[in-house]
Amino acid sequence: MKLLIALYFFILATIQLGLLLGVYHYHRSQSDLRPNPYWMGSLVVSVIALFIFGGGILVLKDIEKPEFNFTVANSLFYVATIFQLLFCKSLNGPISKPMQYGFVLSALIFVPAFEFLRLYGNYELRTAFMCTLGIIFFSWQITMLRRKRGASPSRQLMYLQYATAIELIFAIARLAVLASNTFTIRQVEQIPQLLILLTIAQLVVNTLSYIALGGYWAEKVALANARSQSENDEIRSLLIERENLITSLLKANKTAATGALSASIAHELNQPLGASQLNIQFLQKKLSDGNLTTQQNQEVLTALLADNRRASSIIQSLRSMFSDGKIGVERIDIVELIESVLKITKPEIQAKTIQVVLDLGSHSLINVNRGEIQQVLLNLINNAIQALSESARSPRMLRIESRDVPGGVNLLVADSGGGISAAVQDHLFELLSSSNKRSGMGLGLWLCQHIVTRHGGYIRYEDSASGGAQFTVFLPSIQG
Repeated sequence: MKLLIALYFFILATIQLGLLLGVYHYHRSQSDLRPNPYWMGSLVVSVIALFIFGGGILVLKDIEKPEFNFTVANSLFYVATIFQLLFCKSLNGPISKPMQYGFVLSALIFVPAFEFLRLYGNYELRTAFMCTLGIIFFSWQITMLRRKRGASPSRQLMYLQYATAIELIFAIARLAVLASNTFTIRQVEQIPQLLILLTIAQLVVNTLSYIALGGYWAEKVALANARSQSENDEIRSLLIERENLITSLLKANKTAATGALSASIAHELNQPLGASQLNIQFLQKKLSDGNLTTQQNQEVLTALLADNRRASSIIQSLRSMFSDGKIGVERIDIVELIESVLKITKPEIQAKTIQVVLDLGSHSLINVNRGEIQQVLLNLINNAIQALSESARSPRMLRIESRDVPGGVNLLVADSGGGISAAVQDHLFELLSSSNKRSGMGLGLWLCQHIVTRHGGYIRYEDSASGGAQFTVFLPSIQG
C-alpha cells in the first residue's frame, strides 16, 4: 500500500517537473514576456513537496507519529498554495506589502503549528487541518479568478477556476470521509480507500491547474507576439509615411528657397543676358554700317561667350539644387560645393552690402548627396543674410570656413548679426517650433539637421565670437 501511494506522488511530481522544465526553456526563449514569479514559485515548491512526501511515505513506520519530513512536505504544500493564491490576486492588481508580510508570517506560524500536530495530534486531525486551510484558500482563489474573468475573459483562467472548484469539492469530501470514519487510523492500511482516492484526485487536479497556468502564460505570450507584430507593421508604415513626408518637406523647402531667391536670381541672370543683348545690338549696327573691324568682332564674341558661360553656370547650379529628381550620392569637393552656393546668393549678398570672409582650408572629399548638402548650405547662408539684414550692427559680415578634422570635414557658417536668443536655442532644430517660425527657421534648420544626420554627421549651434550666430556642420570624409 505504501509503495503504491508513494508511486502516485512520484508520478505527479515527475509530471509537474516536466511542466516546470518545459516552461523554463520556453521562458528563456521569450525576451518580452516573463512568467509570473508567483505561479512559477508555486510549481517549484509543489514539485519538491511531492518528492519529499512520496519519499516520506516509503520510510513511514507510524502514521500516527510520522517523521519530521512530513512537516517539511506539508509546509511546502502550504507555501505552494499561498503562491498560487498570490498569483490569482495579482491578476486583479498589485500585491500590497502588508499582504505579502501577512502570508510570510502565516507560513512561519504554519511550521510550528503542524509540527505540534505531528507530535501531539493524529492523522485525522492533521488531515482535517490541511483540508480546512485548503477550503479557505480555494474559495478565495475562485472569487479572485471570477473577478478577473469578468474584467478580462480568458479560456485558460476559466479552466483554472474549474480546477480550483474541483479541488474545493475534493477537500470538502475528504473532510466528510474523515467525519464519517468510526475508528482511529493508526496504520497506512487503515486509511479508507475513498480518502486515498480523493487525496490523489485532488493532487491530479492541482497538477491540471498548473497546466492551466502554463496555458494562460502561453496565451499571453501569443497575444503579446501578435500585438508586437501589429505594432511592427504600424511602425513600418509610419516610417514609410515619415520618409514620404520628409521628401515632401524637402521639395517644399526647395520651392520656398526658390521663391526667396527668385528676385536675386533674375537680377543675376539679367546681367549677362542684358550685356549679351547690348553686344548683339552693337554687332548688328556695325554689320549694317559695314565698318566692323576684326578686333571689334573678336571683342564682342569674347564678351558674348563670357556672358553665356556666366548664365550657364548659374543655371547649372540651380538645376542641381532645385531638381525634383533623385540625385544619388557622389564624391564631391566641399570647396567647390560652397562656391556653387555662393554664386546663387551673390546678388542678395551684394544688395545687402554684406562682406563675405572665406577660409576654405579643407582638401578632403566627401561622399554625399550634392543637392541635399547644397540645401543645407543655402539654408544656413540665407538665415545669416536675413539676420544681417535685420541687424543694425556694422560691418555686416558673413564668415564661411571649411576645415579637415579627424574623420571628416567641418563647415562653419557665422554672421555678425544679432544672434539667437537662449529661449529660441532650446528649440532651434525642432520641426515648425513656434519660436523658430518667428525667425523663419522652423522648417529649414530641422531639414538641415535631418539631412546632415542622414549623412552620418551632425550640426551644432553656438554664439559667434562676433556676437552673431554660428553653425558648425560635420560631414564624414571618404575612408580609404
